[in-house]
Amino acid sequence: MPPPRRALLASLLRLRAFSSLAHQPPLPPPPRRHQFVAADPSAAAAITGRGGVGNPLDPAQLLRDDPVAITASLWVSSFRAQPAAPPPSLSPFLSRLELWVLAYQKAYADETGSYLPRSSIPVSTLSSLLALRNAVLDARFRFGNRLTPFLRSPRAAAAPDPATLSKRKLRALLTTPGPAPFQDRVVQELLLLLLEPVYEARFSPKSFAFRPGRSPHAAIRTIRRSFAPYLWYIKGDLSPLLHSPDPALVVGALIRDVRDKKVVDLIRSALLTPPVTARPGDEDATKKKKRKYQKKKVLPEGEPKPDPYWLQTFFGFAPEEALTQPDWGHCGVLSPLLANVCLDEFDKWMEEKIKEFYKPSKSDVVGGEDGVEQGNTSWPEFVPTSGPDKTRKVDYIRYGGHFLIGVRGPRADAAVLRKQLVEFCDQRFRIKLDNESLPIEHITKGIMFLDHVLCRRVVYPTLRYTATGGKIISEKGVGTLLSVTASLKQCIKQFRKLEFLKGDREPDPQPCFRMFHATQAHTNAQMNKLLLTMAEWYRYADNRKKVVNFCSYIIRGSLAKLYAAKYKLRSRAKVYKIASRNLSRPLKDKKGQSPEYHNLLRMGLVDSVDGLQYTRMSMVPDPDYTPLPSGWRPDHEKILLEYIKLTDQQTLDEQQSCIREEGLITPQDYISMLVWSYKKNAVLLSSFKESDHKGSTEDLGSDTDESCDKELGNPDHMDSPKVAEMP
Repeated sequence: MPPPRRALLASLLRLRAFSSLAHQPPLPPPPRRHQFVAADPSAAAAITGRGGVGNPLDPAQLLRDDPVAITASLWVSSFRAQPAAPPPSLSPFLSRLELWVLAYQKAYADETGSYLPRSSIPVSTLSSLLALRNAVLDARFRFGNRLTPFLRSPRAAAAPDPATLSKRKLRALLTTPGPAPFQDRVVQELLLLLLEPVYEARFSPKSFAFRPGRSPHAAIRTIRRSFAPYLWYIKGDLSPLLHSPDPALVVGALIRDVRDKKVVDLIRSALLTPPVTARPGDEDATKKKKRKYQKKKVLPEGEPKPDPYWLQTFFGFAPEEALTQPDWGHCGVLSPLLANVCLDEFDKWMEEKIKEFYKPSKSDVVGGEDGVEQGNTSWPEFVPTSGPDKTRKVDYIRYGGHFLIGVRGPRADAAVLRKQLVEFCDQRFRIKLDNESLPIEHITKGIMFLDHVLCRRVVYPTLRYTATGGKIISEKGVGTLLSVTASLKQCIKQFRKLEFLKGDREPDPQPCFRMFHATQAHTNAQMNKLLLTMAEWYRYADNRKKVVNFCSYIIRGSLAKLYAAKYKLRSRAKVYKIASRNLSRPLKDKKGQSPEYHNLLRMGLVDSVDGLQYTRMSMVPDPDYTPLPSGWRPDHEKILLEYIKLTDQQTLDEQQSCIREEGLITPQDYISMLVWSYKKNAVLLSSFKESDHKGSTEDLGSDTDESCDKELGNPDHMDSPKVAEMP
């Protein structure tokens, strides 16, 4: 027996020998540095008291703050710091149990497909989370540990204890590939919560993949706005770095911004721990024979439902740049962020090359001395032609492992940049690139990126302006227009891969037999969702109407063939005759076997059949030509920067000084003036009331004296003037 197999059996036998102790009460664990030990049990009871006040082992006492507020404070501190400043320390956040609970909620939602409120988490789960946190802080946690888990999956809560399993089941547990343990995913979610705000504040705005708020649509709009004046394009692929990463390269890129040893050690352990993979001989043994008739699968309780058919079909249209999703062993959801961390060095290098290749020209409208674009901001894809002395510049964009470089100038500049690019990738990433993998193409040939083709058209717009004397002059201008169109050839290729089409020259729709057992209303609803999503995907394409109408034609023909086979109508023409052009009328198996469809619909016994969308080109919405503003940022970054700016004391002082200079009043000062005037007037009003009361008393006394004098006949007071009454 080889030594590795002998060592494995020895460990299994030792575990089997200790399985008899499973029914005995466990011994108390040794004290750790972050735990307290009470020598007297009565003293410990006095410390815990009511509800465990002061007990660091009680999870209820450690959940004091809101985890979202803690994460928001980390985002604000990361964006407030300067790019060259050291990042905030992550060790205090790693020990916060509130963040562990938030990571557990995210992993629970991915596992079960439902959200678990914080108040619904059982106490036993909180205790397991606390044990997992202590194991991570004490460096006792290991990725891929299936024998002694600190936290069990909510779907496998009733799983047997590994200590009670037989040798065969233990061997299968240790050698059979499967999903990562649930506790690994909780640790990965926690690391993502800590590292994402730190790196989002440092990443280059030129990268658009695996980042919040930076979708393929944002990349397409950026290309439409910024890549109009470029003639030569270099398209490259660094996907080998995403498939097989170098742990030393990843850790080296990580420690440039993160100096916390515990976080770096966790990621290094995840990269170096080999995942369990199937052996070559096990694939044939586990392969099941294909059954002739497959029964309908019944999902077990608690298992999330699979994606609907329309969503699975749309995922089949993913462009080549979005197909590669990094999955680095035990890194899990942390893999895309680590891939961007490695490629961020390439982004910074390209930003330096953009500054190096920039050579402005005063006679060119594209760029001036200060590098500010002088073109039409409302029509950024239009570039007027200029003289021979043009501005030379370079721009760059990256989506995942794919990048696109635009060069304005002679082809020699693109060749020099390509040579430097090959040397940098060879020295830094150990990726061998050559001229074939980095072709230099002219814009007139069409450059495909994210399934959209970039091409240039020469246009002659009419320029009208007012000369001296108020005379309106009209002249013909000459310029180039950047056109971003959806690739119809790529769309046909994806339909053929999804078995919706057959044939190369004349595409022929094929029946969609996966929806054979669904009703007509459900099938039409599923395909309408697919068409609406396709129309949204091609929102910024110039030929949006054409390509979406083509997709509707293919899907309509596929459903017509499906209904012809299902209802035995022989041809698509007969289906269109009964169900109309958009397939909105109901189809029946045989006539006379059921009441009319309208009666069933009125009684609520059947679903209404919605017709297919976009059966005519006029029904497809127009392309969206809204220009992307210069210096665009996602919405969450705008809110963060605005919040940081408003909380800055220097900004507040500048605003107050500007308000004083302009003679304006802030709302706060206006409210304080109102309050002060109210208090002042209230005091004056009370004094007025006191004086009025005294005056009325004196008047009353004088009137009484006069009446008495009249009664007594006193002539001295008879002729005295009357006192004027107070209003």
